[in-house]
Amino acid sequence: MTRGTTARGYLVTRLAQAVFVLWAAYTLSFLILYILPSDPISIMLNQGDGQADPAQVAALRAVYHLDQPLIVQYGIALGHALMLDLGHSIQTGQPVAGMLAQAAPATAALALTALVSALVLGVLLALAASNTRSPRLRQVLHSLPSLGVCLPTFWIGLLLLQWLSFGWPLFPAMGNEGWRSLVLPAATLAVPSAATVAQVLLRSLEGVWHQPFIHALRAKGLTRLRLLLGHVLPNAAIPLLTMAGLIMGNLLAGSVVTETVFSREGVGRLAQSAVAVKDIPVVQGVVVLAATVFVLVNLAVDLAYPLLDARITRQRGRALA
Repeated sequence: MTRGTTARGYLVTRLAQAVFVLWAAYTLSFLILYILPSDPISIMLNQGDGQADPAQVAALRAVYHLDQPLIVQYGIALGHALMLDLGHSIQTGQPVAGMLAQAAPATAALALTALVSALVLGVLLALAASNTRSPRLRQVLHSLPSLGVCLPTFWIGLLLLQWLSFGWPLFPAMGNEGWRSLVLPAATLAVPSAATVAQVLLRSLEGVWHQPFIHALRAKGLTRLRLLLGHVLPNAAIPLLTMAGLIMGNLLAGSVVTETVFSREGVGRLAQSAVAVKDIPVVQGVVVLAATVFVLVNLAVDLAYPLLDARITRQRGRALA
């Protein structure tokens, strides 16, 4: 089996897995929303003081196919999704795709800022803990990632609001205006992710430090810092790619809480409000968007592995042979 055939086979397999994950996420979210006891049409019409007209409820249920059996509703919804038609919001009547397109940029800016901050903070903390010569300082630095992982996202957000917005008014407490409104939400999301990055990188650094080639380089007179930056870190950083999908998933999940705490408009806030009123098309659209981002990130990670370590390509070739 040639290298090109192996690569094509692996790519086809991963694409098939990606399609399956998207279908599974869509199907499970549809079933979970269906078994909820509340009715989105009744919720929408009963928001006022009066009771909804039964004829109006029946008419709207027919418009959104909610009067059909489960399998028929699922088939209609899935067929429209395959045509990239996510339907219209039950609450507002707006196209779901348009609502997601309007909310996605704010969440993307928040997630990317938090991701970069988490990588920088996590790598710096791991390098500091690995390079320090003081046993006490090393013990303190090694304990920080475990503490950061345990902190709830909402608690970090409230603490930052109290310190840097209400107590010391450096950054706004809410809104989407300007880069200053992005600092506290991004920091709230970055702290747990940075702790995870530091934990993984610290374990990987410790393993690389004990490799024979590191002892050989040290015998040649290389300083510890030069070894760390030039040889240990590049070999220890590969496991961070595996964490990319997990970190992105945590950022997407955390955006729901973070955008709610800081009153930011975005996909997380949109999902929270849609779930509260059982707006099925909007929730389905958010699930599809989140699953697509998660799948694409993991696919990019898998394709990037062979570029960093040729041994992975050879192992996959033997597995597919």
